[in-house]
Amino acid sequence: MSHTGVDVIDFLFYTIYPVIGIFAVEAISRLIKAPKWVKLWVQATISVGFGVYYWFILPAPQNFPLTAMVMFALAIALIYQGRRAKISPDKSPY
Repeated sequence: MSHTGVDVIDFLFYTIYPVIGIFAVEAISRLIKAPKWVKLWVQATISVGFGVYYWFILPAPQNFPLTAMVMFALAIALIYQGRRAKISPDKSPY
């Protein structure tokens, strides 16, 4: 991916890091039996963190604004689902 200034391996790592973070929160929340809405909101926080990092902290030729927008959209969906899980936990399959 020479046109973006990012090596292919680095690009794969940038793709895998948010997945590892979200799955880690899932595993930890299942171990400690956290409420669904807490798990979803922590996952949303991780998504926002990666979005900010990908858009604003990475240097200009290596930043990923489109990926950051996807992370922000995922965070909005997770916050919405967390709100639904907090209001009626029985109806939330997450």
